[in-house]
Amino acid sequence: MSHPHIYNIQAIEFRLDLKDPFLFTAHHIDYYPEGNDQLGPSKPSTPDKPYRMYYGDVVPGFPEHPHTGFETITLVERGYVDHFDSLGNSGRYAAGDVQWLSTGNGVEHCEMFPLLHQDQENPFELFQIWFNSSPDEKKQDADYKMMWREQIPHVYETDSNGFKADVRVISGRFKQTYAISRPPHSWAAAPEHRVNIYMIDLDPNAELIIPATTSTSTRFAYFYEGPELYIEDQPIEFKHLVELKADVEIKLKNTSQRAKILWLEGEPIGAPVAMRGPFVLNSDEELNTAFARYRKTHFGPWPWDSAAPVLPREQARFASYKKGQEIEHPESL
Repeated sequence: MSHPHIYNIQAIEFRLDLKDPFLFTAHHIDYYPEGNDQLGPSKPSTPDKPYRMYYGDVVPGFPEHPHTGFETITLVERGYVDHFDSLGNSGRYAAGDVQWLSTGNGVEHCEMFPLLHQDQENPFELFQIWFNSSPDEKKQDADYKMMWREQIPHVYETDSNGFKADVRVISGRFKQTYAISRPPHSWAAAPEHRVNIYMIDLDPNAELIIPATTSTSTRFAYFYEGPELYIEDQPIEFKHLVELKADVEIKLKNTSQRAKILWLEGEPIGAPVAMRGPFVLNSDEELNTAFARYRKTHFGPWPWDSAAPVLPREQARFASYKKGQEIEHPESL
């Protein structure tokens, strides 16, 4: 790549391979049909409307499984997610919501994708960012936080031609607008780490300037909706990941249809990365110790009746904390 501000452009099918402090991002898109009485799909996947069950038997999703040493940041674009964990917490979140889970020294959780609608299709789309933790953060207790769509700040900009852009600030800040605070033991919690995560929505023909950050930061843009986008006058095709120079302003210019971009940037942690499945530590020795501890303790008892529990169809969005002692309803915040 010869452009001074663009280091690499890569076509994406499902997984975005990233750089420190990010590990990777999974982009899930599934065309689920109408739901059945058990909140699963009422008909099989087809070539025209494919979907995956992942590891679910009845309801699609990811039943009980462990993590340690990093964070999952789950951004829902379409559909619903039911969350249960070994800390005794549960919840339901949906389009526009973000769950930020610090797995710390170990936690089990499940993420199921209930198909609530029986009279219409249940299209589903989410991003899950695997975001690394520092050596000290890996030793902390697991924690999570919901960022409800009603609370996530937006920055609305209008360019010189009157075209509009909407920037959802998931982490860090965009100009003078700051995100909701992250969990306390997150690399992203400290402002000096400059971890900025944006969901950018451009009207047709809109232009937007992304401010510069530091020369040491990692920076990526993933173009995931729309036929074509220009980044620094370089044409970018649908579902392409672009690695960018961080210490310069970057100009985005849309074409004739709406465009959406996931923007990721932040200072690297700089520690060794040892990754084995859902465990991310700093050495093979630490991984061996963590797996031995998991085999012995399962990071605590699983307090739910099933490895793949789901909430009732009529359950509204909510989150519980402190073993269910605290309940949060986004409509009442």
